[in-house]
Amino acid sequence: MRSLGSSLLFIMLSYLLSRSLCQVVTEVNRRSYPTFGPAFRAFTTSSPQRGEASDNGSVVTYSQLKSMLSNHDVQLFDVRNPDEYQAGRISSAVNIPLGNLEESLKLSPEHFQQKFNVTPPGKDDDNIVFHCRSGNRSAKALDIARHLGFNRVRHYKGGYSEWEERERQ
Repeated sequence: MRSLGSSLLFIMLSYLLSRSLCQVVTEVNRRSYPTFGPAFRAFTTSSPQRGEASDNGSVVTYSQLKSMLSNHDVQLFDVRNPDEYQAGRISSAVNIPLGNLEESLKLSPEHFQQKFNVTPPGKDDDNIVFHCRSGNRSAKALDIARHLGFNRVRHYKGGYSEWEERERQ
């Protein structure tokens, strides 16, 4: 019985150490060799984790967003913090900070309309687009919305940084 306990302990410690080692190697790799990061992540992970939404069909480009805005065919939600939103924003974007997104999407249609002064998004709408500064928070917003049943949501991966740069040109 003692050897079984020792073996089990050895296996558990090996597992913990290997996971920690992988995390350390990933972080060092990301900081030291940023161009190898995506390849290393693809090798060490099998599917997107929370906040790492897959890009297949979920990304809106600058030109697509521009077209959607000019056709008034977008429900654009800015998931940055209010101070970032006040400092500069894409016109017609509604600010719902990422930390408030889940509770906001759970509001009744009446309360959502009251709080944000826009028509609430429907779970089957295909024109819901999230954006943030650079695409990280909007990817997390996709995950949150999809978890709540909004399966056709997308995000502007370039974010406000790309928008501002391209609008200045």
